[in-house]
Amino acid sequence: MAKVTIHCVRHAQGFHNLSLANHTIPDPLLTPHGKSQCQTLSSTFPSPSKITHLVSSPLRRTLYTTLLSFPTAITRGIRITALSELQETSNLPCDTGSSVSSLEAEFSQGEFAGTVDLSHVSEDWNSKTGRWSPAAHHIERRARQARLFLRALADQSLALNPDQDVEIVVVTHGGYLHYFTDDWDGAGKFVGTGWANTEVRSYEFVEGDEAGAGLRETRESRVGRMGCEIQLGREEQRTLRDAMEKEWCESGYQGPREESAKM
Repeated sequence: MAKVTIHCVRHAQGFHNLSLANHTIPDPLLTPHGKSQCQTLSSTFPSPSKITHLVSSPLRRTLYTTLLSFPTAITRGIRITALSELQETSNLPCDTGSSVSSLEAEFSQGEFAGTVDLSHVSEDWNSKTGRWSPAAHHIERRARQARLFLRALADQSLALNPDQDVEIVVVTHGGYLHYFTDDWDGAGKFVGTGWANTEVRSYEFVEGDEAGAGLRETRESRVGRMGCEIQLGREEQRTLRDAMEKEWCESGYQGPREESAKM
């Protein structure tokens, strides 16, 4: 039976990663070092020929990370699906995306013309209000919606070709990835995240959990980066999550969780 694998990637180094002062840069681009990280990822990513889908946050650093890191998939005609729900958690200028019209203009010309599908990006996605706000419970809901989107994408592929493995690359952000994977182990390793720039971890869907859209890191991925396959329990994860949310709220990276929304 065909397998479904979700390869999660944190974007390459952006100019906002160089200093806290650079957090005031709106929707920053990749640094020269960040572009070099993409070249390295392009040469080290296992079996790029097996990639079936590319999905990205609509922020420019994630879109360019996807474009520069997976050129062979782009050459094969795989377009990047930009998804509003994958945006970073805070409302800082560096984590606030550009308007849809600006993105359309930027990715409709030059060498990357026609490579990005913006049809799943809401016009108000960069408002950072309502469902797009940095409040923890809204981030959690967006992460669930993104997983359900990927589950539906995988199901569509399997319906068309039941014998072909589905390998989806998701390029997003360090803070958001903890909500997306529900894995908080090592969350304080770097500024605001436990993920290094262009780090890749692979996941599989957990059947029977939230419409089959829960994620669990594959044994190969976890053993490869941790040396063991043992994962933290649910209560341990919640304790780490609560601690990180408190720290991020105090640092101004995100808003508080509504008491009624606590798990």
